[in-house]
Amino acid sequence: MRDRMNVYFPPELLKQIADLADRKNLSRSAIVEAAVASFLSPDGADRKEAAFTRRLDRLSRQMQRLERDVGLTAETLALFIRFWLTITPPLPNDAQAAAQLKGRERFEGFVEALGRRLQKGQSFLREIPEDIVRQETSSDT
Repeated sequence: MRDRMNVYFPPELLKQIADLADRKNLSRSAIVEAAVASFLSPDGADRKEAAFTRRLDRLSRQMQRLERDVGLTAETLALFIRFWLTITPPLPNDAQAAAQLKGRERFEGFVEALGRRLQKGQSFLREIPEDIVRQETSSDT
């Protein structure tokens, strides 16, 4: 059994309801009933909130990993540059051309090795255990 209820809609909303009912081949009452049921259903809002929460948690974890990786990369590069600048003596002018040639060869070898590692899915950052990084960052504070 159904109870009757009289409601008033603005003309433009009533036109939208009628148009949707015609397109879906349903009664206007069925359209309004479905809309009210959807509006009153707490499950829909709870599901959306849970989905947003899971997505935000996943994004937070991804941002933490990204922050860790960028920090490690910056520290690694800075340490290498400091070390290289400290131990590398300046070259005499007559040895510069040969050193540049050797440098290009070594760089090409480096790029090839990097390409092989990336193709295999290997990552230096994944080789560093999480607990070591956490210890380092907690001792810095």
